[in-house]
Amino acid sequence: MVTRRPGRRGFGAIRKLPSKRFQASYLGPDLDRHVALKTFESRIDAEGWLAAERRLVESGEWLSPLAREARKRSAPTLQDYAPEALLSRRVRGEPLRPLTLKLYNGLLDRLIYPTFGDVQLRAVKPVDVVRWHSNIDPTMRTSRAQAYALLRSLFAQATQEGVLVGDNPCRIRGASATRRERVIEPLSVGQLELLVLQTPDRLRAAVLIAAWCGLRFGEVFELRRGDLDLDAAIVHVRRAVVRVDRMEVVGPPKSDAGIRKVAIPPHVVPLLQEHLDRHVGRANNALLFATRSGLHWTHGNFYKAAWVPAREAIGMPNLRFHDLRHTSAVLAAQTGATLAELMARLGHSTSVAALRYQHAADGRDAVIAEAMSSMAAERADNVIAFRPIR
Repeated sequence: MVTRRPGRRGFGAIRKLPSKRFQASYLGPDLDRHVALKTFESRIDAEGWLAAERRLVESGEWLSPLAREARKRSAPTLQDYAPEALLSRRVRGEPLRPLTLKLYNGLLDRLIYPTFGDVQLRAVKPVDVVRWHSNIDPTMRTSRAQAYALLRSLFAQATQEGVLVGDNPCRIRGASATRRERVIEPLSVGQLELLVLQTPDRLRAAVLIAAWCGLRFGEVFELRRGDLDLDAAIVHVRRAVVRVDRMEVVGPPKSDAGIRKVAIPPHVVPLLQEHLDRHVGRANNALLFATRSGLHWTHGNFYKAAWVPAREAIGMPNLRFHDLRHTSAVLAAQTGATLAELMARLGHSTSVAALRYQHAADGRDAVIAEAMSSMAAERADNVIAFRPIR
């Protein structure tokens, strides 16, 4: 049974449906009753919709909800089009990942919607894009490049889907490219040893895996016991954990190439075995690195508990965990690994590289790992203890 709230409203009516949702309607200037095209979870949401409709009537800009919806579908604004376009977008057959959607929505809200949100797609001209791009703070190089690339991709998608007829208005050559401002200095083997020694005992293996196997932060901290095959000296990278809206989300690695087998340098194998014996549960799905409450480590928690004190102790206060991946690439390259082999080892893939280079052979990766261990063996003090420093 439909229930009504006692009392009369000044504009429109709200009724509660058997579903416990609320339906709003009103008599328009045409003296027909117009019902909201959706129902509302709360009464206050329904009241908000009625208030917005009343403002349209009073400003003389009113069209019926059905007419506005038809206009929106025939000539959508960017803010009408973008959310559904991103949700329907597929990359190699898969929807966009939560972290990617979060990044895109942030760029839309901060940099794109303020200028183009209420503008119909067909009304955006190349000169508008040039003016918008030039008005973004040039010190925000990465965000500006990402926002431009996103805007260009949305117009390309709209054209492909037939929503937009005509050329893409995003035509600024090189605007989606960004230049690395920070020069990354790889760690030497000696610096890496010191860093490991300054890291808390139960997290030292995370530093070793990142530095000697080249895994990303999210790949390292989603590793499970079953992902290590120490008899074969292989780490299987199958998943990664990312933090989205204060929650840890486990999914595939960053790209298809991210799903890979990485050969472990032989000198690291016994150290990982010791870590398994001392710090990891017996189940195959036990996390290699869990907090004391059994949860994933986040960037913030790991940096506070382990990383910041360790990097300060070795005199490298600006060192990032991701720099270990760069260190791994440099160490592997110094063994004579080809670019294709490095890409396979690091799980790094680009369309340009895919056209230029052949796939790395599985057996060659083990040779690279052996050579990396030889570099460590050249130092007399290359044995890294897991025991706490006394």
